Amino acid sequence: MSSFRFIHAADLHLDSPLRGLGADAPASRIRQATRDALTNLVDLAIRERVDFVVVAGDLYDGDWPDFRTGQALVAAFARLTRARIRIVAIRGNHDAESVLTRSLSLPEGATLLRADRPDTVEWPEFEVVLHGQSFQTRDVQQNLAQGYPAPAANRFNIGLLHTAATGRPGHQSYAPCTVEQLAAHGYDYWALGHIHAREEVLQDPWIVFPGNLQGRHVNEAGAKGASLVTVRHGRVVGVEHRALDAVRWARLTVDCEGAADEEAVLVRCRRAMGEAVDAAEGRLLVLRLRLEGACPAHLVLARDPAVLRQKLVAAALEVAEADAVWIEDVRVATRPMQDIGALRARDDAVGRLVRAIDAMAEAPEEATGPAAAAQGYATAMLDRGLGGLRQALGPDHPAVQAAEGRLPPELLQRARDLLLARLAQG
Repeated sequence: MSSFRFIHAADLHLDSPLRGLGADAPASRIRQATRDALTNLVDLAIRERVDFVVVAGDLYDGDWPDFRTGQALVAAFARLTRARIRIVAIRGNHDAESVLTRSLSLPEGATLLRADRPDTVEWPEFEVVLHGQSFQTRDVQQNLAQGYPAPAANRFNIGLLHTAATGRPGHQSYAPCTVEQLAAHGYDYWALGHIHAREEVLQDPWIVFPGNLQGRHVNEAGAKGASLVTVRHGRVVGVEHRALDAVRWARLTVDCEGAADEEAVLVRCRRAMGEAVDAAEGRLLVLRLRLEGACPAHLVLARDPAVLRQKLVAAALEVAEADAVWIEDVRVATRPMQDIGALRARDDAVGRLVRAIDAMAEAPEEATGPAAAAQGYATAMLDRGLGGLRQALGPDHPAVQAAEGRLPPELLQRARDLLLARLAQG
């Protein structure tokens, strides 16, 4: 059998909409990131001189307002076909929503597999047969893989499938199937899509989720890209992850244990941010910082999160260019140096305070008075902020929960620690 190389990509989510970005966000660069990642994919394919590219669904992110999103995909695919690189793709759940997709023609050399039944493409010159089926609707609950044809004899068989397999956290369970079923089907390589975290599910045969091409928010942190697959004499000899993202999202936890003051914390943050910028290798780095640990600096850190964020922005500018890093959010999870258990056991006012706050955390529905006070304060602060602040913070933010009349444990713990830190200061 012949030897060849191909790229397995999935979940391009071209022009995925932005949600929850702050007023100072580099929105244009983040908005452009999915297109830039697609350009990087094409550049990689041409540079590595691969023979073909397979895309396992979710080329788009739902219906688009005009044809420019589709035209961007056609232009990218045309660059590949002009370089004599073929493309085979299937529609995923997001593509099934798009009305305009159905009226857009791909360039010659790019094939979109049909949705009404399993489809097969054969390339005799490579001794390769590709099988797959697009989504007709968003919510595909049947096991599509069961209907895929048997492998062609004396050929390298590739199956394209958009699926959650047996299910993955954070993803809808579309086109369910088992690893055992796929392995027993007889294909040499299963090119899966839908799951945004890269995963080599099995290596004999190869069953791979390459992850999405570009992270879209902080919950899709880390390097994103596609898999470069090398086949020699009919056997897979290499599956390499290649990072293609243009914007890198990262959660960065800084240990502030024992930090005496704010400057000591900033020193640690500068070091950690510098290392993260280096690891991003020239991409725009979007950071969510979390400060942890018991330290004397807790009170000044927790007193004014907005001021702290601006100081951290200034610290980032000391270790990177202004356009190299953006701090998306700062979470202060430090705590005072006091032993909370010992304070809780005391018989004085401090002990009663700690126990009262703990009781509210255990039964927040009974703390109607404090909840009402927190609700009024949080509502006033959110309404005073920039337009769309509630949406930017999201429903899980303690301030948004407080404005809805709830007392989240995180908010109560923060209040307790601030009070104790102030008491310790006298």
